[in-house]
Amino acid sequence: MKLTVAVIAKQCVPGRVKTRLTPPLIPEQAAALAQTSLSQTLETVRSLPAARRLLVFEGTPQPGDAAGFEVFAQGAGSLDERLAAICALADGPLLILGMDTPQLCRDQLAPLLADWATPAPAPHRGAWFGSASDGGFWALGLHRPDGGLLRGVEMSTPQTGAQQLDRLARAGVDVGLLPVLTDVDYFADALAAAQQCIGTPFARAVERLRRGLPAAAMPLVVPSGAVPTWGALR
Repeated sequence: MKLTVAVIAKQCVPGRVKTRLTPPLIPEQAAALAQTSLSQTLETVRSLPAARRLLVFEGTPQPGDAAGFEVFAQGAGSLDERLAAICALADGPLLILGMDTPQLCRDQLAPLLADWATPAPAPHRGAWFGSASDGGFWALGLHRPDGGLLRGVEMSTPQTGAQQLDRLARAGVDVGLLPVLTDVDYFADALAAAQQCIGTPFARAVERLRRGLPAAAMPLVVPSGAVPTWGALR
């Protein structure tokens, strides 16, 4: 399959990444958990049947993270501009992923992989879209990458996913839907994501952090779309 998978990410510096995990975590813990999420995501991407794997990065990636990836610096501008710029790096079908869904596994991408692996002239979906439970999205696949399908979409709002889907629909793109996943923004999200990938480095890291927190620091409100699984981890 002539598929390019691009992960957009940034260096996990305390105080500059995953700040909504604090509290209950301290900045160093939040950054370490973000790094675990990133590394686990990249390991999953290494397992995909891709012709090219890109790491589009802000900062300097760890050598282990860069292994097996072509590393590109993120472009300038707002997030929609930076995502749009990734389209110019691919010469065939493109799947863009973030670093905030460590529960990602190959099975969740199976519909896209099966669709785009079908030989021509069989019809293919023009795009595949993975919504996030907070209203954003965790995956965007474009069979014919076009930055114009992203530029101008307002990012990081509860309406981002809906706006992006509307943009694709207005362009006449046939969109397939991937499962809804929870972005890890708050610690309640991390607890929910860990329950979906038990036994992984991310789940073990979350469990160590959870055990170190006083009961009063545990989240009492679970973000919309997340599963209140923190009690099951006790």
